[in-house]
Amino acid sequence: MPSAATDLVLQAPVIGAADVATIAVLCGAQGIHAQNRATHPSFRLTRIESRTGVAERCAEASVDYAFVPSEQKLERVRVVAIDMDSTLITIECIDEIADLVGVKREVAAITGAAMRGEIDFAESLTRRVSLLAGLDNSMLERVYDERLKLSPGAERMLDGFKAVGAKTLLVSGGFTFFTDRLKARLGFDSALANSLETAGGKLTGRVMPPIVDGKAKAERLASLRARYAGDGGISVAVGDGANDLPMFAEADISVAYRAKPIVRERATYAIDCCGLDAALNLFG
Repeated sequence: MPSAATDLVLQAPVIGAADVATIAVLCGAQGIHAQNRATHPSFRLTRIESRTGVAERCAEASVDYAFVPSEQKLERVRVVAIDMDSTLITIECIDEIADLVGVKREVAAITGAAMRGEIDFAESLTRRVSLLAGLDNSMLERVYDERLKLSPGAERMLDGFKAVGAKTLLVSGGFTFFTDRLKARLGFDSALANSLETAGGKLTGRVMPPIVDGKAKAERLASLRARYAGDGGISVAVGDGANDLPMFAEADISVAYRAKPIVRERATYAIDCCGLDAALNLFG
């Protein structure tokens, strides 16, 4: 039985009043309040009495749900670290680069195994980048211009966190070519990613050391958390793959966005149906 200070947040691209009412009865909510921070419908069911059956009912209705402490306020968020590939943006950049030279299947297979935690990230990155040797640098620009798209709700989420003064960090096991552009475009306070080695305007197939992996992501977040999130502040991490799990462990709140099962299981909350701006409604 959860404490009297627990709320239930319901979110979905489409959510019917009947579904909300049914879930409110199921959990014994004392109140129902609409939320308007995101572009999709969201409701906060306050001071719930039971969690029994909620997950199953929400799965049937294709509704994202989260049990949140009533005192978890947006104004307390001081640091937000967001993964890039398949989180802030809809693609895996390295897979799209590989597609331009006809090796996407090979690269994507390694990417998938790494994101599921089946192989070491540093090893997987080294193997994938080696397949890109000889690629002209202009292909990176093509991926950015033609294929890179922000995930739904990305800008609204960032605006919401920045409005309360949170420091924003873009972290990636991908490449600085993309993080640098997104940092400038979206106004991130800082970014961390890998640098591709080039020679004569072409990729050499190597990554400049040190490799930014899950441990490096976690260390950067921990540094920012120590600097900015003391005295009751909250640090938040958002990601989708296994190499985000060390960062999740350092964060006060972790959000798995359309994530692999291993990541969803170890995150504080999961967003599967809505856009990234759903993260804002996890706070009162």
